[in-house]
Amino acid sequence: MLPPTPRTTRPPARTRLRRTLAGVLSALLLSLAVPLLSLGSAAPAAALGNGLATTPPMGFNDWNAYGCNVSESLIKSTALAMHNNGMQSAGYQYVNIDDCWMTRTRGSDGRLVPDPNKFPDGIKGTADYVHSLGLKLGIYEDAGLQTCAGFPGSLGHETTDAQTFAAWGVDYLKYDNCYAGPGCALNSCPNGSKAPAQTRYTTMRDALAATGRPILFSLCNWGEDNVWTWGAGVGNSWRTTGDINASYSSMLSIFHSNVKLAAYAGPGHWNDPDMLEVGNSPLTDTESRSEFSLWAEMAAPLIAGTNIASASTNTLSTLTNARVIAVDQDPLGKQGTMVSSVGGLDVLAKPLANGDVSVVLFNETGSTATISTSAAAIGKTGASSYDLTDLWSGATSTTTGTISASVPAHGTTMLRVAGGTGGGTDRTGPVLAVGANKCLDVPNSTTTPGTQLQIWDCNGQPNQTWTRTASGQLTVSSGGTQMCLDAYNSQTAPGTKVETWTCNGQANQQWRVNADGTVTGVQSGLCLDVTARSTANGALVELWTCNGQSNQQWKLG
Repeated sequence: MLPPTPRTTRPPARTRLRRTLAGVLSALLLSLAVPLLSLGSAAPAAALGNGLATTPPMGFNDWNAYGCNVSESLIKSTALAMHNNGMQSAGYQYVNIDDCWMTRTRGSDGRLVPDPNKFPDGIKGTADYVHSLGLKLGIYEDAGLQTCAGFPGSLGHETTDAQTFAAWGVDYLKYDNCYAGPGCALNSCPNGSKAPAQTRYTTMRDALAATGRPILFSLCNWGEDNVWTWGAGVGNSWRTTGDINASYSSMLSIFHSNVKLAAYAGPGHWNDPDMLEVGNSPLTDTESRSEFSLWAEMAAPLIAGTNIASASTNTLSTLTNARVIAVDQDPLGKQGTMVSSVGGLDVLAKPLANGDVSVVLFNETGSTATISTSAAAIGKTGASSYDLTDLWSGATSTTTGTISASVPAHGTTMLRVAGGTGGGTDRTGPVLAVGANKCLDVPNSTTTPGTQLQIWDCNGQPNQTWTRTASGQLTVSSGGTQMCLDAYNSQTAPGTKVETWTCNGQANQQWRVNADGTVTGVQSGLCLDVTARSTANGALVELWTCNGQSNQQWKLG
């Protein structure tokens, strides 16, 4: 499968990602809005509501290591290995069959037929064995006419196939996107022949629900059609990129794409940067550990894709690190966001339910480097010292505020920071302007106080990542400098510009979150407003008399 069309970039001076025009138009379908944690009561699109994937799913899929060479014996031996090697007790539940498990044609009754040579006991027999170990079985199908390997797809057969999967005892469906309509090749279609992805995926969602069996629904449309803007109402997870491979460059590219989408993830609905390549050559042990750290920090599904039965000690120790898994499985369900990224030295922060913050220091470069941040930059305040736990070594230490480590090339240091206030007690993420479906943005990531704020396509960068503090401030780390949302010169007249300024605790930096979705200045009583109801990138933000219009509706991710 080819990856989705790459996004273009803004001019170099702005150094920020921009979606394609088609992506922006799709994102404006507000009825499919991202399921964010709302600042007010303006309701985002509801999550799927099947009660599954309240934390990111964990399991195994055969494709990365075996391709089409799937079989009943492979699935059973993998399940047994997971049962015995600590993976199951670490939280891995699903043993997932990928493509090539069926015959090339449907049966005379119109149903899918497991390949009798590969699955002599059928999928039902395989599921029964997996269930006997206390694990769950997943299967693969396609939302088009054929699977990517050319086997029968589910398009036009959704009800029958969902009933078949339920009867077999399937617990998880990975649903691919090849041959998506009449005349379509593997991943390209003549103009007008491709059936809309959302329609195809929604049809299978409804068919699965009608069976009455809880089946986790994993959308695999490669990040096309801005799936993150509608995926939460359709599936439990959605692929955000093309296929991964076992190379550092592939992992790095996928990380960069997925990290920008934190606003769209949460309990029951997750961004999926594809299956783990941990343990697969040529990815090194250091790079594997980085992938696992980044996926956990991004609250991604942890679906192992290596030979589990023959996994090395290093591979298993990476896959079963309880401290790192706890970050991925944290019940707050926040995806980590980029705090800073300078010269390939990245700092990510993820608030946790107990008030701690998970921090990843990731060195993208080819040489060892020192990466530093601070407690304030990750949203921690109010303590004379903070406790640090290295999640890979288990070593503990304290700091008065500086968080720093020497990190090897392509490596990560992952820390849990405790103490003070912030983390899960504050709310961190993008602030979405509902009327434009764009994010509150510090232009050009400037560090200059007094810069008027704007709206821009959401990109997950630090200059769009805001923390609502217990004291009513909205803070942002732009260009590595912590600043506050501020009403210019403490003015209280309609039209007052909203800017960044050094945090000072004054009333013009205090903001009230209201039940109607508005945000008002404590000092002025005026509403945070996108000027002239504009939906354009670069539209300025100001204070204005509250009027109930959509340009005064906001959501915090």
